[in-house]
Amino acid sequence: MVIMKTDFARRVHAVLHRIAVLTLAAATVACGVFAGADAAHAERLKDLVSIQGVRDNPLIGYGLVVGLDGTGDQTSQTPFTTQTLANMLANLGISLQSGSVNGGNNTAPSSISNMQLKNVAAVMVTATLPPFARPGEAIDVTVSSLGNASSLRGGTLLLTPLKGADGQVYALSQGNVAVGGAGARANGSRVQVNQLASGRIPAGAIVERAVPTQVAQAGGTMQMELNDMDYDTAQRIVSAVNSRFGGDTATALDGRTIQLRAPVDPTQQVAFVAELENIDVKPAQAAAKVILNSRTGSIVMNQMVTLQNCAVAHGNLSVVVNTTTAVSQPGPFSNGTTVATPQSQIQLKQDNGALKYVTAGANLADVVKALNALGATPADLMSILQAMKAAGALRADLEII
Repeated sequence: MVIMKTDFARRVHAVLHRIAVLTLAAATVACGVFAGADAAHAERLKDLVSIQGVRDNPLIGYGLVVGLDGTGDQTSQTPFTTQTLANMLANLGISLQSGSVNGGNNTAPSSISNMQLKNVAAVMVTATLPPFARPGEAIDVTVSSLGNASSLRGGTLLLTPLKGADGQVYALSQGNVAVGGAGARANGSRVQVNQLASGRIPAGAIVERAVPTQVAQAGGTMQMELNDMDYDTAQRIVSAVNSRFGGDTATALDGRTIQLRAPVDPTQQVAFVAELENIDVKPAQAAAKVILNSRTGSIVMNQMVTLQNCAVAHGNLSVVVNTTTAVSQPGPFSNGTTVATPQSQIQLKQDNGALKYVTAGANLADVVKALNALGATPADLMSILQAMKAAGALRADLEII
């Protein structure tokens, strides 16, 4: 009997042990899931901030694109094209002098203004000089027509210096222009897809001068700037950086700027910044904001937008213009001519704007549902949202771009 009780106790102990192991495994998996979900919302520090002093520099230049298939500038309307060509030829040792034309039979002088060049176009060349660029490095350039050239397809950009805001030459550009558009014309008809008057030259410029970039100041002090100003996010970044490097490595100067105590040795600063940028930080919730694009009629709102109860009445005003062409025939055996006269009828229509009740929305889905219930167009919603904001029913900042 004692043996049976002992065997039963062992079995119970084994079952309880298995239950404990399964419970621990389930808890471990759950913690991993929640930790993974929390980490999924975290972002790398390099996606939230930028190092002060590490910046791009715009470059600009003026040049000529040659080799066009009759799609260049009409030089009679763009005199600067022929003037630029004459200056370029003069730099190459070729001078355009006045003289007779048609083998000397015509004494009319041939001047630069009379040059008809259909395969040349004046262009503006732009590029971006990346930080830490060194002489000999290649960068991409964008070529855009300055005159009335219809297409830059098949053209070649001649040697063009690219200058910075200080007037110094930082790169030299030259190469074949790649145009992404296509077009054709014949007998007055024209078909065009995308833009033909601009193109790009990949690796079309060679850097000739470097821009000094100073990341760390005396004593190893450097600063970071948040892409979006937020005091809460700045404080979270400071806590994360100090937890990784210890001490008072990071100090928030304001809602955008964070000061860092980096290593004094320049050879250690690269490793410090590399480790710094890979720190995971969970940014704070953005402020409620609604973006209105008056040019395209687009409306974008983030998830923090909420709506209070309100009533909205909005009447649509539409104008309809109908134009018909009336033909006036002259009498027989008269010297009159047939005349076509357009006649227009304008109708003004205004819909009755019934007062509609808009329910409160505690989240973005409720706000979208409430606004869709109004049945208004995006153009009307812009006016409605501004009125809601003025009435205190829309809990968000409005920004018109």
